[in-house]
Formats: sequence, structure tokens, C-alpha cells
Amino acid sequence: MIINLSETNSLVGEWMSEIRDEVIQTDRMRFRRNLERLGEVASYEISKTLTYVDKEVQTPLGTATCGVIRQQPVLGTILRAGLALHQGLVNYFDKANHAYISAYRKHNRDGTFEISLEYVSCPPLDGQVLILSDPMLATGASLVKTIDHLAEYGKPAHIHIVTAIACTIGIEYVQRNADANISIWAGDIDDELTAKGYIVPGLGDAGDLAFGTKVQQ
Repeated sequence: MIINLSETNSLVGEWMSEIRDEVIQTDRMRFRRNLERLGEVASYEISKTLTYVDKEVQTPLGTATCGVIRQQPVLGTILRAGLALHQGLVNYFDKANHAYISAYRKHNRDGTFEISLEYVSCPPLDGQVLILSDPMLATGASLVKTIDHLAEYGKPAHIHIVTAIACTIGIEYVQRNADANISIWAGDIDDELTAKGYIVPGLGDAGDLAFGTKVQQ
């Protein structure tokens, strides 16, 4: 299932315009906050797909029946770029367990790159709903490698991928290569990918915009 949150008019379009704008996005705090907001909206939409049970609650005046989540999801993110988006998920799923994955592009001198995965901290995933956040779904290679590695911690019942911008090429790659039941929630979807694997028009480097320029190795 692919969900483009910009397909219907909402505040998401407003936030995406600021996330993409080459002037507005230089306000680092605003950029992070807009990613956080996007994570919050995605959390609300994903919450509609979860399983609920009735819970009797005693109020000061009587008893009420409320629907509560049967099993909290696991919230995973790709370090460091995914942290702002992840915070939006945490704001809503505040009882969830967390997973952190260090996956990045290791560039070669000829301009090509490999996906390097160096660190994972993850709870058991067998039968869980995993919500995995990464602001850019470009080639899809890092997400597939991450999902494959996380299989060591168990097989999730479902994986929700939350991203600010996804490229159709990356979406198709994930659908072909990820051995999992997956839904993708994107703030918007672009069609073009450069030879170096950057989304066009995209937004630039989400990690650098959110947290500062890094030394490229």
C-alpha cells in the first residue's frame, strides 16, 4: 500500500512547501519541526490501521468504554536523518519501544556508493508492527538492507515506512526486494532520480538541513 499524504489538500502541503523551499529550509529549527509535524500526521493515519480492544475506564462520574491499541508498535529510525521525523512518531506513540539503525551511503572515489550498516539497537520484532522512519526514500537500497538486517530480530507482522519524500523508483525497488508486508506513507512522491541517487526535485540533503553539514567519508 502506497499513501501519498499530499494527494488530498491538507496542512501537509503547507509543510512540504516549506520543507522543499531552498530559502525556508535553511531555518534548521523550522525544518526539523516540519518533519516532526509530518511524523505526527503519519502516526495518526497509521493508528487507524492498528488493532484495538475495549477498555473500561472509571471517570469521576461513572464508567466509560474506550478503544485502546491492543499492542503498541515498535518505532524505528535511520540515524541521523530520521530523528526529527521519528520524534513526530514518538509524540503520538509515546508508549512504544524504539529501534535505531545506523545506515548510510559510503561514497567511493568514482562517485558510486555502497550502503553501510554499522549499528543496530532493536527490541524483539516477531509479530510486531514496525514503523520505520527515513525522510528520503530515494533508491530504496538502504531501506531494503535495513529491513533484511532487522529480520535477525524477528519477523514483523507489518512494516510501515514513513518518509517525507519518496521516489517512484525507490518505491518499486522496495516492493520488489523487501521480504515483508509493507505500507509506505510519503509526504509527497517524486518521479526522478539522478545518476548519484538524489531525488528531483526533492529537497536536498535532509540530514544536513536538520543537523548540519557532515564530513563525507
